[in-house]
Amino acid sequence: MARKESITKDMLINAAFTLLCEEGAEQVTARKLAAKANCSTQPIFRIYKNMDELIEELFAKACDFFQEYCGRFEKKTVAPFVHLGSIYIRFAAEHKNLFEFIFLSTERFGRSMYDLVNGSEGYVGKEIQSAALHGCQNPSELFMKMWIFIHGAACMTLTGDYDLSEDETVQMIKECYHSFR
Repeated sequence: MARKESITKDMLINAAFTLLCEEGAEQVTARKLAAKANCSTQPIFRIYKNMDELIEELFAKACDFFQEYCGRFEKKTVAPFVHLGSIYIRFAAEHKNLFEFIFLSTERFGRSMYDLVNGSEGYVGKEIQSAALHGCQNPSELFMKMWIFIHGAACMTLTGDYDLSEDETVQMIKECYHSFR
């Protein structure tokens, strides 16, 4: 009778995700993952052909987590880009390792920054449409200006240089929207 496999793909990717959240992408190694999953490295390489394959799946899981995170918050303002921008900045503050892995990595597995933020829900597309409905002549250009500002603020959270409250953040993004418009 064949031995039952006790370590599953889900167990490994969940352990890798926990390791990523706690320690960062650089720490997701075969040895550390094996320790986190309470197994040897053998099941990792039985399930994945190499660590690159696992990291790509981990990237997809992290992106899904970001999309679920964005979906948790009720929109409190009609000004375009404010809601998405404040969520993005909050995500960077609350999930630094995930933010770095998703948005600051040079390897995005064929996805652009736009794709990552837009996600399956079309968050960016909806904001661009909203800007057009609010009379913006070039909403795609406005998005680029807003995103440079929003991404910069989010990155500042990683170094501790951003300490505005959520209300202050919303107000600042609104002001940027009106001045860039």
